[in-house]
Order: sequence, then structure tokens, then C-alpha cells
Amino acid sequence: MSEAPAVKRKLRCAVYTRKSSEEGLEQEFNSLDAQREACEAYIASQKAEGWLLVGDRYDDGGFSGGTLERPALQRLLRDIEAHRVDIVVVYKIDRLSRALMDFAKLVEVFDRNQVTFVSVTQSFNTTTSMGRLTLNVLLSFAQFEREVIGERIRDKFAASRRKGMWMGGWAPLGYDIKDRKLVTNEPEAKLVQSMFKRFARGLQPQLIIEQLAKEGALNKNGKPIDKGYLYRILHNRVYLGEAVHKGTSYPGEHEPIVEKNIWEQVHTLITASPQARTKRPLGRTPALLKGLIFGPSGCAMTPAHTQKSGRLYRYYVAVDTIKTGSRANSIRRIGAAEIEAVVIDQIKKLVQSPEIVVATWRAARKTIKGITEREVADEFRRFDELWAELFPAEQARIVQLLVSRVEITEAGADITLKIKGLESVLSDLRGTLDRRNAA
Repeated sequence: MSEAPAVKRKLRCAVYTRKSSEEGLEQEFNSLDAQREACEAYIASQKAEGWLLVGDRYDDGGFSGGTLERPALQRLLRDIEAHRVDIVVVYKIDRLSRALMDFAKLVEVFDRNQVTFVSVTQSFNTTTSMGRLTLNVLLSFAQFEREVIGERIRDKFAASRRKGMWMGGWAPLGYDIKDRKLVTNEPEAKLVQSMFKRFARGLQPQLIIEQLAKEGALNKNGKPIDKGYLYRILHNRVYLGEAVHKGTSYPGEHEPIVEKNIWEQVHTLITASPQARTKRPLGRTPALLKGLIFGPSGCAMTPAHTQKSGRLYRYYVAVDTIKTGSRANSIRRIGAAEIEAVVIDQIKKLVQSPEIVVATWRAARKTIKGITEREVADEFRRFDELWAELFPAEQARIVQLLVSRVEITEAGADITLKIKGLESVLSDLRGTLDRRNAA
């Protein structure tokens, strides 16, 4: 009686495909499809050996071969551990991995689960010593190729940065990307400029963050600006119109949105030691009314401050209260921000009154040739806008020029202004305007 022919064991074959970039994946027939078609044809040719294609697809589009953290590959490894796969088929071995150490880990998984690895364009058998040697040689060349490509890309990137080109990535706040170039986003650029100017004026970072939050300012991702984001903005040389590569700056193709002098002022403050930042007058808003403010009894009031929960609170306190603890004054201290705001508001109203404009013009024409009354009026109409452009020390000097005395009473504040300083104030304002126009 003749023996029945032996039934060949069915070998379940999984096809794995990979492409490093996403370019072209949207096409109807792409690189992954081409790889899979070649692998399926090879499996079909081995049908007599019992090879059978499994239904699952293991396709990684847009994933580098330098890592094993790929979704389809991880799913394939889980199926191998679950003994659902007998043979892994790829078009070329570098589709599975380009790194020798990573491939050794994969082969270890294959061996542990009696899985064979096959490349349809590179014939070898991983179960033999010669096959393993061939595999290691091929992998060494694949890794070498990957490193050469990486070096070439890095060299091209560095050369492009030296030319000032934008080489991709997220656009920084203040810019948009158009035709692979940075173009200024005007509303965002003004926000960035305001951050630099506030820091340069000596405002503490936390206070800047609080002000931005009240104004509803958001970062590029639509989230509130925090301290870390603020410092990243302040350190980003792209705002000077530069392109930076590995710590070296090159002239960029894009327009700067921060002036060099503002950048330098900011970084002078940033690089100061913590102790110097604490002691420096620019470290906090200066006392505008120092030497000008007096309590109800006629006693001078001096600036003071305290910190609570990381916030700075400024106020003016009567000198006799400090020296003797006297309670004779009904008003022993007053909030600095509140009284300074009142005084500044009075100054803004004063400089725009017709009488002051005429008086200033008459005094100024002696030293400023050809100045007209209209020009004086125009400059003072800009006072409110230009006041914000002045640094704290400049604001304090103008207050000292224009304010003679501030007396605090139960009814409010009695402010005495002086006219003689208006000519100097006019010169300051004209100088600020000239600097802005030049910029």
C-alpha cells in the first residue's frame, strides 16, 4: 500500500514596508505599495513551499529606519510574540532597520519565536552562520549609508543657514512662513516688541507676564504666555534678523522686528548677577515722586517697597513714621502706583492746554530755530503716546522737571506744577520722535 504524500506545513508570511518621508504617500500607487507588490509576488512564488500571506498590513509611512519606535513594526513584533507569524518578508533589509544594534535586537526576537527573515532582493537565510555574516555585512553598509546621508543633510543645512535661509520648523512668534521664508506678522511683531521694551524698562518678568495676561496676549499656539516662553522670546536672535546655527549667527533673509539697542539693553539686564538685578534701579519701577511728595503734616514721604508671594508692592511712607513711629499723620502711607498715576494724568492734561503750548513755544523758539506754535502743539499731543516710549529713568526726570510739590491731604492730592521745565521736556519728546522715525 503506497504512503500518502506528506502535507507541507503552512508558513504564515507577514510583509513589512517602510518609507522614511511622507512625500508621495498621498499618491494612488506609492512606494509602500510597490514594496508590498514585490513581496507578495515573492510569497506567491513560494506557494509550493507552503508560504501563505497573512491578511494584516504592516506599513510605516514617514518613519525613519534609525529607530524601532514605529507603530506598524511594534504591531508586527507583538504578533510575532503571539506566534501569529512564521516569516517576515521585506523588499530590502534596510526597510526593517538601518541600525546594526537595532537589527540585532530584531533578529533576537525572530530567533526566540522561530521566525525566519527574508529580503526579496538580497537572498540569505538567517538560520545559518553564513546567512548571519551576510546580514551583518549588509547592515553595516546600510548603517554607513544612513550616516553619510545624515552628514550630507547636516552640511546642506549648515550651508543654508550661513546664507540666512529659513530651514523649516515652527515659525517664531512675530513671523509667519510664506514660500519657505519668514515674513513679518505685524500684530505678533508688536507683541514681541512690547515684551522687549517692557523688560528693557526694568519691569520684573512676573509683572510682564501679568500685564500680558490682562491684555489677553497669547503665544503662537493660542496659549497664555508664561515666564519660560518670555525668556525664549528674549533670547531668540531671529528677532534681530539673524539666522543661528550651532550658536553662530548669520545675517538672515527675513526682516528684524527688534532694534539692536533694545536687544542690548535687555541682555545687559539678563546677564546681570541676581544680586545686581535685585539692587539695580532698573530692576523695578522707579519712584517718580521721590523728594516731591509730602504728608498732611508737611513731613516728607519716602519711597519704600515690600514683597509678598513673589510680587513687589511699592508705596510712599511718611518719614516721621519710619523714624519715630509717630501716628500724628492720619495718612502714614499711600500706594505708589495710585498717586503716581494721578500726577502723570495731570501732567498729560497740562502739556496739552493752549496756555502751556504758547508759553512753551515762546521759550523754545529762543533755542530751537524755526519752531512753530503748531509744531509744539503737535509734539505735546503725542505726549501720551511717547511717554510709553521713555525708559523709567527718563520718565522720572521729566516728572522732576515739571512737578514742584505733591501734598497728600484727607481730600486727595494737591499737585503743584512748574512751567520752566517744559522746554526741556519738549526737547526730550522731539529727540524720542526723531529716534523712532530713524528706526
